Amino acid sequence: MIIVKFDYTDGKISSFTMSGHANFAKRGSDIVCAGASAVSFGVVNSIISLTDVKPIIDSGDSGYLHVKIPTGLSAESDEKVQLLLEGMRISLETIERDYGKYIKINLNK
Repeated sequence: MIIVKFDYTDGKISSFTMSGHANFAKRGSDIVCAGASAVSFGVVNSIISLTDVKPIIDSGDSGYLHVKIPTGLSAESDEKVQLLLEGMRISLETIERDYGKYIKINLNK
């Protein structure tokens, strides 16, 4: 199962961690894994490309990805980053709604 944990600080997403494998289908055919990966990496790439923010990224084995948003952002950058991250949360929750046996979203508010 893929587990995605969003950490909030002062009502805003400060980091997220994704780990595990969906095991919905064999490797290369797993639409749950592909969807979750596309959403998460797409948002990280969007943050880097569309804002002046460079997230702190740690990745590893077993589908592990941890992304922390730096503190002290300008109001404009913070707003853009939060919009992208909340869009990611909503997209992943949509996947969870249809494939809840394979992906779990946790909000640590």
